[in-house]
Amino acid sequence: MNSTVGKWLGWIGIVVGAVGFFWLHIWMAIIAVIAGIVGLFSPQKLLNGIAVAAGAIALIIGLV
Repeated sequence: MNSTVGKWLGWIGIVVGAVGFFWLHIWMAIIAVIAGIVGLFSPQKLLNGIAVAAGAIALIIGLV
């Protein structure tokens, strides 16, 4: 996977995770975590790690 795809997956994961803080917590969190994990196979590790973290936080908010 190239760097551009990794950037897009990271940014999409971050945006979906941020939306998951406010709306459809569990579904948006799952999408953000999946996008971040897939993006971790690219050189953009930090950006996709943030996407995974945003999804995990949204998931925790949804479960509480």
